[in-house]
Amino acid sequence: MTHRLFYFRGSEAERLAAELGGAYEGVPLTPDDADDPGRVGPGVLVVEASDRHLELASRFKATRPDVEVVVLADPANIPAFPSDQVYAYLPKPTSAPLLAKTLANALAHIDLLREQARAQADLSELAQELKELNNIGVKLSAERDTDALLELILTKAREITRSDAGSLYLVEEDAEGVSRLRFKLAQNDSLNVPFKEFTLPISHQSVAGHVALTGEIQNLEDAYTLPPGSPFQINLAFDRQVGYRTKSMLVIPLKTQKDEVIGVLQLINCKPDPARRFASPAEIERTVIPFSPRYQELAASLASQAAVALENSRLYKNIQTLFEGFVKASVTAIEARDPTTAGHSFRVADLTTGLAEVVDRVDDGPYRVVRFTPEEMQAIRYASILHDFGKIGVREEVLVKAKKLYPTHLELVRQRAEIIKQGLELRHSRRKIAYLLDRGRERFAEKFAADDAELTALIQEIDQYLKTVIAANEPSVMPEDFANTVQQIALKSFVDHLGNPRTIITPQEARILTIPKGSLTEDERVQIESHVVHTFQFLAQIPWTKELRRVPEIARAHHEKLNGSGYPYGMRNEDIPVQSKIMTISDIFDALTAADRPYKKAVPVERALDILQYEKKAGAIDGELLTMFIDAKVYQRVTAGN
Repeated sequence: MTHRLFYFRGSEAERLAAELGGAYEGVPLTPDDADDPGRVGPGVLVVEASDRHLELASRFKATRPDVEVVVLADPANIPAFPSDQVYAYLPKPTSAPLLAKTLANALAHIDLLREQARAQADLSELAQELKELNNIGVKLSAERDTDALLELILTKAREITRSDAGSLYLVEEDAEGVSRLRFKLAQNDSLNVPFKEFTLPISHQSVAGHVALTGEIQNLEDAYTLPPGSPFQINLAFDRQVGYRTKSMLVIPLKTQKDEVIGVLQLINCKPDPARRFASPAEIERTVIPFSPRYQELAASLASQAAVALENSRLYKNIQTLFEGFVKASVTAIEARDPTTAGHSFRVADLTTGLAEVVDRVDDGPYRVVRFTPEEMQAIRYASILHDFGKIGVREEVLVKAKKLYPTHLELVRQRAEIIKQGLELRHSRRKIAYLLDRGRERFAEKFAADDAELTALIQEIDQYLKTVIAANEPSVMPEDFANTVQQIALKSFVDHLGNPRTIITPQEARILTIPKGSLTEDERVQIESHVVHTFQFLAQIPWTKELRRVPEIARAHHEKLNGSGYPYGMRNEDIPVQSKIMTISDIFDALTAADRPYKKAVPVERALDILQYEKKAGAIDGELLTMFIDAKVYQRVTAGN
């Protein structure tokens, strides 16, 4: 191999170059050549120790790291010159053999430096690749959406291997337990490829099926010329259809930690320039290079990370599905205890998430800075669905109580009235029998006409009292005079055939029947309101993820009011989460408009919105949220009158 020996014309080095013979290629220079980029190495520049030559040598070396400088100098007068720019000083005059030995050492030094530079470049490239792999791993592990994850896997795999195109297959199992490959994703830099999902058998007929079946990587230099003995064939129909040329291919299995193949990553056409877009199959033929062993290792490493991330994503989704099923089953079980409110929890969830979406989009007003992440929206939905779960801790007879008296209790009042009537009739009949036995039929009819009328009046009075009790048993708002009538009934007694005074209702029953509004006594109302505490206690025991940890807190405040009139904690505005304020409006609206409550009639939508406006004026609910609820017609998400 001939090496270059640079020297300036007319110098001592020119004579020495001639003596060295063919081992070195002499390259004479002029002063103008010092800055000529065409004069390249590697080589050695030999100059004399004059200021002019040293200055030219400095300029020449400045842009040529693969050129070393040897200076011919008088040993008694070695010039001051930067040591990092001079490889060696030789005494002047110098013999050709000594110069040859020095040149050989200088060239060896150049080779060493170049090798070190290449190694350093390789290390830097490897470090960058490892850093990129780590970054990709972080992104893969953070992505929960399966479709986005697949897109990320294929995109990053193509980036690190400079692939022009690629596709991704997933292993799926049908109802009969037969596994197939589903073509899930395709990308191509040079073409806009129409994409449609399809499945293919996991077999040796296709390269993807072969890799899925064997778990072995296939690195094909040319897909049109397969290695001898390949069991698979390449389907060329796609290339012919779209005008493409599939050349180099790298097909890698996605293996889990259990060595199970869950997918196949297929990379196509490695490019020297990652930014290049191919204009024709002929250009691909000329330009595409095979996938190097390094690219294969990088892609295999990414595939391992991708398989773990994909498996975790599936597991996460399965857990979500499982939890969704648990939540729905739980709510269904609770509503089964109170069929009159069936569907309420899911309707409240629809309304609450609908209003939360409106709040998330608003650009002005006090809620313009409020934004909910997808995880926070999920927390709102779960809290809404489970907001009444605590009803499991409320006695069922209280939970489903539609009238003021329980059905068995009202039946007891009816029986009591019948017993009183029978006692009156029996006492009256005894008096008649005693009279007949004592006096016979003499003046019988005349004697008992007044008694019969009195008995009839008493029975009518009892029947009227019973009707009054039944009317008072309804959970409607009770006028004060009607309440007084009920209290009088409790004081009215009737003497039975044994001489014992009996009343149709007791004072306790009268107090229950004179509840001003609704069907619950104060004690029962406390029991019903305790469902919020039970809800919180139950939800607080669930090991929620970090994103969902506020579910119990949101659910427990859905009956709180801004003015402190709510329950069970009497919270005020600043203490109530905005998510709970949203749910409160939704809960009230559905409770008003639901048609499945036996203790009240459904309120028309317009009337329900008027009642909510009244609650706003009273300072109970958030006016801004109510305005958004009405303006965005969130209430239309559920059918009024459900």
